[in-house]
Amino acid sequence: MSKIATVHYTGKKKDGQTFDSSVDREPFDFQIGQKQVIDGFEKAVLSLLVGEKKTFEIPFNEGYGPKNPDLIGRLKRELFPKDLELEIGTMLEIRGQPVTIIALDDESVTLDANHFLAGEDLIFEIELLDIK
Repeated sequence: MSKIATVHYTGKKKDGQTFDSSVDREPFDFQIGQKQVIDGFEKAVLSLLVGEKKTFEIPFNEGYGPKNPDLIGRLKRELFPKDLELEIGTMLEIRGQPVTIIALDDESVTLDANHFLAGEDLIFEIELLDIK
């Protein structure tokens, strides 16, 4: 039977931008050893004692991995509905896959299907509330 960790966390990019936090929500629970969180997050939690709060820097290779250039591609603009507002940074779903618009011109739209945190070193402030 695997253990369940209960934590509060705040995740930030290296530039200080917060991308997720459980602080104003219910604590976050996950099963240890079940690949429910990125490797670096699980390692960080396992280094804490119950009640302890620490900040960890998690390199991209222990997070969402490097950006895969094969997941970036261009499509003709005419393939998109005319009424769809296309802007850099907009997230879309194509065939069930989340993609982000990273470039636009008059003829094409460049899409990135990498996880939005791929290639990013991350900073997590984690408080271990319980482990059962």
